[in-house]
Amino acid sequence: MRTRRLIAAAAASTALAGAVTACSSGAPAQPSAAADTVITFTDAACGGTWHAGPGWHTFQVSNQASAGAEVDLTNPANGAIYAELENTGPGTTVPMSLDLGSGNYAFVCEINEVDPIAGPTVTVSGHVKGTPAILPVTYDELYPLCKADQQETLAGITELAKETTVLAEDVGSGNLTQAKRDWLTAHLQYETLGVAYSSFAQYDGEIDGRADATGVNSPQWTGFYRLEYGLWHGQSASELTPVANTLNTDVDQLLAWWRTQEVDPLDLVRRAHEVLENALQFQLTGHDDYGSGTTLATTLANVTATRYLVSLLRPLLASRYPGLSSVYSGLDQLRALLEKEHLPNGSWVPVSALPSSTRAEIDAACSQVVQELAPIPSIADPRYTLHDF
Repeated sequence: MRTRRLIAAAAASTALAGAVTACSSGAPAQPSAAADTVITFTDAACGGTWHAGPGWHTFQVSNQASAGAEVDLTNPANGAIYAELENTGPGTTVPMSLDLGSGNYAFVCEINEVDPIAGPTVTVSGHVKGTPAILPVTYDELYPLCKADQQETLAGITELAKETTVLAEDVGSGNLTQAKRDWLTAHLQYETLGVAYSSFAQYDGEIDGRADATGVNSPQWTGFYRLEYGLWHGQSASELTPVANTLNTDVDQLLAWWRTQEVDPLDLVRRAHEVLENALQFQLTGHDDYGSGTTLATTLANVTATRYLVSLLRPLLASRYPGLSSVYSGLDQLRALLEKEHLPNGSWVPVSALPSSTRAEIDAACSQVVQELAPIPSIADPRYTLHDF
């Protein structure tokens, strides 16, 4: 039997059922009083004939196969997906809820990452709109975007390498006041590279790693945060010169390595959500402030990275995600709130110094746009359909 790659959504992402519900306009329909429909699949068959009228419905999907499976409820004409369950274990029953509209439906089961099995086509009668189906994004659609991202990131790392060279020269010459300014410039450049979140292998830990695992006094701690800690905690130029030189060397090695890399489509689509989620967890809490008080500036750089990634994916999302306009307006709102904390002298208000009302407003704005971004990894997740076989 011909095998194919099972495409799973990124960790902590919503299932496609949640994504398409998020895409629908207005309040979601309320569950009907009708009894749930049990859909059973085995190694040889996906579900069976079932009947349902239009309206909110819950399918109890029972895995009686020998292995885990992904189950999609699809439009059999074009493979568009109404709802999806991932990683259903053998012997388990999992609910799948959606608003059934009029049209044709078919369950498709992929067991143990092998060729999908289609169930019978079932027609729901009437003239009623329900949860919309999302046409799967293909690898062919994503490959050109991955290539463009690779080149854009290459240009960004090239600029970063110039900036870390200047930074190392500052520290080596003993000009630590200028080094603080150039540290921020270089660090923000790195933070606009959204690809760093998942695609830089060990280099991200070397260049932008936190001291959580090692402690601030460990010689194994390197990178931007290590240099920040030293610059803002009174360490001397002689102490910090090897730190700055190591950072510069690591960036040069990243640049050479990145020239030979290809962007993974899965990494590309999930970063659109994860970059800003990461900022919410580590920057807006002040966790990643090692003395400079610039985590709001870092968050703003992450907004820039996120907007770039969403814009890159926009040709695929425009017809699939009606909530896309809310993503852009949310990013604009968050940017405006952050920019208010950039002081005329060039410094930034530390998160710890924000009034509680301002901090709550920024947190709420970031949380909202992270929520708006959440469906994107599932919607843009590259998949095969029955039409590919």
